[in-house]
Order: sequence, then structure tokens, then C-alpha cells
Amino acid sequence: MTLALLALLHLALLHLALLLLALPFLSPLARAHEGHDHGAPQAPVSKTIAPRGEASSAAFELVAIPRGDALVLYLDRFATGEPITEATLEVETPAGPATAEATPDGSYRLPAPWLATRDPGRDHLDLVVTVTAGAEVDVLPLSVALPKAAEPAQAGQEAGHAAAPDSGHAGEGWLHRLAEAVTDRLAARDPGAGLAAAGGFVLGLAAMGLMRAGRRAPVLAVLVLAAALVLGATAFAHEGAGHGHPEVRAAFVPPPTDLAQRLADGAVFVPKATQRLLSLRTQVAAEGAFRRTVSLPGRIVPDPNASGVVQSSVGGRLAPPPSGTFPRLGTRVRAGEVLALVTPPVQRVDLSDMRQRQGELDQQIAIVQRRVDRYQKLSLGGAVSQVQLDEAQDELKGLKDRRTALDRIRQEPEVLTAPVGGVIAEAAAVAGQMANPGQMVFQIVDPGKLWVEALSFDALTPASDAAARLADGRSLPLAYQGAGLADRNQAIPVQFAIQGGTEGLRVGQFVTVLAATDAERKGLALPRASVVRTANGQDVVYAHTGAERYEARPVRVAPLDGTRVLVEAGVTPGTRVVVQGAELLDQVR
Repeated sequence: MTLALLALLHLALLHLALLLLALPFLSPLARAHEGHDHGAPQAPVSKTIAPRGEASSAAFELVAIPRGDALVLYLDRFATGEPITEATLEVETPAGPATAEATPDGSYRLPAPWLATRDPGRDHLDLVVTVTAGAEVDVLPLSVALPKAAEPAQAGQEAGHAAAPDSGHAGEGWLHRLAEAVTDRLAARDPGAGLAAAGGFVLGLAAMGLMRAGRRAPVLAVLVLAAALVLGATAFAHEGAGHGHPEVRAAFVPPPTDLAQRLADGAVFVPKATQRLLSLRTQVAAEGAFRRTVSLPGRIVPDPNASGVVQSSVGGRLAPPPSGTFPRLGTRVRAGEVLALVTPPVQRVDLSDMRQRQGELDQQIAIVQRRVDRYQKLSLGGAVSQVQLDEAQDELKGLKDRRTALDRIRQEPEVLTAPVGGVIAEAAAVAGQMANPGQMVFQIVDPGKLWVEALSFDALTPASDAAARLADGRSLPLAYQGAGLADRNQAIPVQFAIQGGTEGLRVGQFVTVLAATDAERKGLALPRASVVRTANGQDVVYAHTGAERYEARPVRVAPLDGTRVLVEAGVTPGTRVVVQGAELLDQVR
């Protein structure tokens, strides 16, 4: 009996030593054991993108996102991306037909209590949405991805491993449970368990040595001490855990929040709510034939038929008009309105000649006056005919008129009037200033009638389409007026009339004229705002490939007119291209 007991103790001690020796190699296996599925939910593909579904047709684009016990839907125009906020959405749900309600933020909300009672193993939901927007009606089949349901994870998942040992394998079951306890503790990287295992291993080796020396009593003491160390570590590892009633804790999964982000493949994900915040708009690219456009330097000039200058013909000293003040810059005047007075200067030599001439005229007037008086007396007796009397009176009248005109020249100033109606664009009038003959005193321009003069190295046809682009990005349509036959600085001057509004324009302001030539080129016409230049200098446009997905497409562009560019390569016809908000979309990282 004693020999059998000693053999059993020797076997147990051998198993314990081998187990403690293999513990460092069992730790990786324990960690691998922890990683296998015990019911905990798997991590989502992206923590910032919620499960969703999308559907589209030739007219509409629909996105549905499960939010708790409701379904949030976004409806846009397919071609332009414009939100549709006043539509009727009828949804065929597992609980029957239901109508989504419009919300103030432009989306639609559909109460969905059946989301909470769905099968936990189901990962998607098939719906049918009938969209009615005005006179347009469309049916969209929609498949919505569902968030994974959180499944409870049992803290005492290893309780089944601690069942009563089999009667035939009592020793092996006890060692197996002991190994699992120590392994779990070491996997948790508890320093106490490591020290206990190391101490147990050393004591096991000591007990084996004592047994071989034939000392039985110390062997029992060493075995008891080794078992106490290992079992103490095991008990510490399992304290607080009820094996009879395993503790159940639910795994916490934070709700995903949709964030605009650049995906791993370079595409940009922008949720519908952010699209509306950035006012993203698209356009379906269509191929066509367009005439080649040349860029010309130009400047704004006044219309020669609606502008004029005010100059003095004889020169003299400027004086204010009868109103008392000169017109200011920007003052609107009427045609024929008096703007200034010019008093001609009289030199001393001229003044002496004028006085001599006045004296001669006064003498002649006196002589003729006496002759007229004498003829009047003689005409009564018939000594002088009536014809002689009339001739004398006419000669007297002419001398008096010449005398009056000579006085008027010295006293009456020249009146400067506005030749056309418009606004004072330039003014060089100062009271008392001497104005030379031919000097411009005022320039009058009609602000509603302005032209653009450009210098072209190519001959333009009269039917050429043109536009002027300003420094602030505005574009002005132009109408061809004519081209010169004489070169100016090795270029041909070409004049265009500005069509439409001319607010904020100034005479002499520099512009860039984009004029079409006779040569035609094929490509896709897109707004200039749709082309974005990246950090490496490449021109790209963003294609709307999905409801919430945008992809950058490198393109080769050429100027077309003031607002459009011609995409010659990089985009195929029918592609939805972002034409508004592309710069903001390029900043998403």
C-alpha cells in the first residue's frame, strides 16, 4: 500500500514538474485561445462609417441609414446631386407599407421598430421605396446593410472545464484543471502567478531529488508546499468569479459616426449630410465640338457713340457754371448741360488794337449818324430819296453791331456744355485755371455702354464668340464690333461690346478676352470650378461614382471661354463630375 502511494506521488510530481516546465510555452497558446470567438461581436470594417444602403435611377438617388429604431433616408437628384426635400417616400417594410416623414434638415425619417426584433444573424434588409416628387414617380429597390447585434459574452466561459473529474481519470482531470488555471493566470501576465509557477517548479525538482535519496517525510512536505503555491495562484486567479452562476456582461460597441474621409484606395467618402453642408453639385459630362479659344489681353474703353470730351476752343481762364460749382466725378449730367465757363484772355497789344478799332468805329458811327439825321430832314421836302435814307440807316446799324461785338469779345466767356448724357469720368476743372485750346476739361461716359479693346495676333471673324474674364473671376459676354486694318505693336486691335450688366467696371480696367476661332476641337465642356490642381501640379476632376463616393480623375484641359474649360482626356461621356465644391472635396483627408 505504501509503495503504491509513493508511486502515485512520484507520478503526480513528475506531471507537475513537466507542466511547470511547459508553462512558458503554453502562454502563447492561451493568448491564442482567448482570441477565438466566444460570442463577442466582431469589429466593424470602419469605425466611422455606419452600415447603409443606396439605390439610384435616372432621376433619383437614395441613401438609407439605420439609426436605432428608425431609418434615415436622403433623396437627391441623380444628375445634379441637388437635395429633394419635398417628396413622398412610401416604403414596403417587413411590418407593411409605411411613409417616411420629412425632417427640418432635409432628410426623411421612417420609424422602424422591426429593426430591434430582426434575426440577429441577418446582415441586410431588402426594401422597396416608391418616390413621388411632383410629376415624377419612380420605384427603387433598396438593400440596407444592418449593424451587427451585440451578443453577450460570459465571463465564466471556462466554468464547463471545471466539472467533476472522471472517476477513471481523476489525476489527469485535476492536473488539467490546474494547468488551465495557471496558464490563464500567466496569459493575464500576473506576476504573482509567474512567481508561484517558478516556485512550484523548483520545489518539484527538490521533491524528486529527495525521493531518489529515500527520504519520504521531506518529500511529502515539499509536495504540500508546491501544491499550496500553485493552487493559491489558481484561487487568486478565479476569485470573484462564480463558477456555479457565470457572470454575463454585454460587449459595448460605440455607435459609428459618419465622417468624410479619404479611403485606402484614394476615393473620398462623403456622407449625404456633409454633401449638403458643402453644397456639392454635379453635372453629367457630354461630348461636343467646340471652336478653339485664344486668350487676348484687353482693356475696357468707353463706347464712342455714348461718350464724349469737353474742351475749350479758344483757351482762357476757367470759371464755374451759373450753378456755382463744377460737376464732381461720378455726377450724372444731361446733354447740353453747362459744365464750366472760359473767359478768353486779352493781351495788352490786342487791347490797344481793340481800343483803336473802337475809336474808329465810334467816329464812323458819329459821321453816319449825322448823315442819317440830315437825310431825314431833306426827305421831307423831296430833296433826298427814300433809298438814300435807307442805305444810310443800314450803314449806321452795321457799324453799331460791329461796335457791340467788339465789346462782347472782351466781356462774354465761352460756355462749355456736355455733348452727351452720362457720368463724369474725368475732371480737370479748377476755378481760375488757364485752359489751353484743345485741352480736355471733362470726360463723360455712359456706364451702361462700355466696350473692350483687345490686341489679337490672329484674325477673328465677325461671328466670333468672345467673353472677358475679370480678375475676380467674373465673366462678361462680348459682341464683336470690328477689327483694325493697321497693326498696333505687331497686333490687330479688335473691339467688342459688353453685353449684359456693367456694374463695377471702370474705363481702362484690364481684362482677359477669350475669343473663339474657326478651328473646332472635340471634348467635354465643364465649368472652370470643376477642375482642381493638386499639390503635384496635376489637374483633376472628381467623379461621383456612388451615392457617397467620389474619385479623382486626372484630366487634360484647354481654355474654352470665360466660365468653361474643354476636357480633352481623362473623363468619359456620361460621367457625373463635381462642378461645385470640388475645392472643398479636395481638402478631405
